Amino acid sequence: MARGTDRLGPDAVDLLMEQWRQQRPDVDVSAMAVFGRLHRDFYRYLDHIVPVFEKHGISMAAFDVLSALRRSGPPFRRTAGELANQTLVTTGGITLRVKRLEADGLVIREGDPHDGRVVYVRLTDAGLAVIDAVVEDHFSNEQRMLVGLTMTERKQLAQLLSRLELSLELAKIAHAED
Repeated sequence: MARGTDRLGPDAVDLLMEQWRQQRPDVDVSAMAVFGRLHRDFYRYLDHIVPVFEKHGISMAAFDVLSALRRSGPPFRRTAGELANQTLVTTGGITLRVKRLEADGLVIREGDPHDGRVVYVRLTDAGLAVIDAVVEDHFSNEQRMLVGLTMTERKQLAQLLSRLELSLELAKIAHAED
């Protein structure tokens, strides 16, 4: 483990879990060991990334759309449905985001010349410049956030988080069948 990241005692989640065990020993709170830390980590993560986005005049929601368009490669365009699938946001949510980005001059909507029912969202030159600048700052910032983990730990954590996502999807399916 990297120097300075060893814990000398219980963390906040350990303390919360112990309080629950004392007050409600009949309830299994062991999942809080994962989700409590995940929740706390997410808020700390936001504390690090929001200033990067704000520096470039965009939000996290805008970053999701702009980065999905940038990753698509030239001509940097996708349909609202494709964007919704990539960002885990409804097509209605994508429409709102696109309207804001369009007002800021970062994307435009354009029809498909072969199918009038299809509308694409495309990065403008300004949008491409913004997302390219944000990406450089964002990914170097994320690297700094992982300073306390070895490369092996990073890979293990990434694998476990991928398995957690699958577990959450399986739980959703099982719940829907109930």
